[in-house]
Amino acid sequence: MVHLFAMLPAIDRLKIEVKRIHNCRRLCHEWQAYISRTHKLRKVFVAVKGIYYQAEVDGQKITWLAPHARQQVLTDDVDFNVMLTFLEFYEALLGFVNFQLYHSINVKYPPILDPRLEALAADLYALSRYFDANHRAAIQEPQVAGSSRSEQEQEESDLRLAQLQHQLPANEPGALMHLVQDASSEIEEDETTRNCKNLFQNKKIFLSREVPRESLLFVIPAFGGIVSWEGDGAPFAESDDSITHQIVDRPTQGHVYLSREYVQPQWVYDCINARIILPTEPYMVGRDPPPHLSPFVDDEAEGYVPDYAKTIRQLQAAAKSDIQPLPGTGNDELDNSQNMLAEGFINRTEAMEAAEKKQEMMFLEKQYHNELKMELQGVSSISKLNSEDTESKEQSLPDVEEQSAEDPSRLMMSRKKRGLYKAIEMGKQQKKERVEKLKERKRNIEAGQKSEKKHKKAQVS
Repeated sequence: MVHLFAMLPAIDRLKIEVKRIHNCRRLCHEWQAYISRTHKLRKVFVAVKGIYYQAEVDGQKITWLAPHARQQVLTDDVDFNVMLTFLEFYEALLGFVNFQLYHSINVKYPPILDPRLEALAADLYALSRYFDANHRAAIQEPQVAGSSRSEQEQEESDLRLAQLQHQLPANEPGALMHLVQDASSEIEEDETTRNCKNLFQNKKIFLSREVPRESLLFVIPAFGGIVSWEGDGAPFAESDDSITHQIVDRPTQGHVYLSREYVQPQWVYDCINARIILPTEPYMVGRDPPPHLSPFVDDEAEGYVPDYAKTIRQLQAAAKSDIQPLPGTGNDELDNSQNMLAEGFINRTEAMEAAEKKQEMMFLEKQYHNELKMELQGVSSISKLNSEDTESKEQSLPDVEEQSAEDPSRLMMSRKKRGLYKAIEMGKQQKKERVEKLKERKRNIEAGQKSEKKHKKAQVS
């Protein structure tokens, strides 16, 4: 809700005030700055509705939707009075959550931003500079035991006043999301966080003006990358020779630097979801990129695995095989070898565990059905002996006879369980139909591409 109103225009007749919009944007940026600097982001998916993010904070998975940075057209079909009532609660809730999260990593809240960066709409950078300066000042500030509450408040006021008067240090390469760098290093990180932190390590990425800047400024530093953009207040310019990748979303690129690779924005999101650095060739400027696969969909459970998902799994397996430890080496060497590239290693392990559980469940289910069939053997023999006397009853109950022929264990089920079993079978059938539709759509696309190529060749000849 807060991310939604952060993108809406201020309209007086709907009682959407400018200060509410600014407050929502401030809360969103504070939340994103914490997630990015602590490397808690896990999944990103760009959809028609907006961009889905999922973070894991203190063991809790949090998923939210941020609208695209487009001009929003409001209709009269929505009762904004009700939404504003809920928004008032959510603003207070998110502000309290941000307060607790910032204090958990020893950062004072609320932050005071650099007015110059704030005026340039570089709020995330302004937050990063505040956090960095705030923590440095906190380290240098002497800790006097037994000081009174008024003295502590005076010291905080002096620190904030000094920050406002002298502003914050100038931007430097890698300044984005330097959010309590020293404090966060003291916090124990789990294996997943370390892998996310090092995904874009040693990658220096520049954003062209046509790409979704705010989203990329959020996700790239969350996975260890250094990022800049085209405009005032940027930490480094486009002409910097140390840039490794430039994000471009246009048909052609005019001036080209040979020292960097030009890719489309989807490359960043797909690398994040795959947890490996994918090849840049399919994402080069002017090409149709591969399908953007949702990380929230379990392909195995759906029964259909796209071709590009298989390609990504092969790349993950190759990355994992590159860092396998030699016989006799310890786990420490595995942890330090290319930082495991290893969300691929983690995903593979989890998949193997899930497959083992699935096989175990299938074995138990099969064993259960076999036991029921053995128990029903006596019932079936009696029914054969009395078949001539019960023809009329059997004709009046054709459904039961069909069910028993298909699966004798259903005779032992209650009506409620039979209904549940039927619903499960219907769900499986619907899943098969969806898979067939996807396969048919794929075949049609491939046939269309082949016919298009033949048509072009015929025109050329």
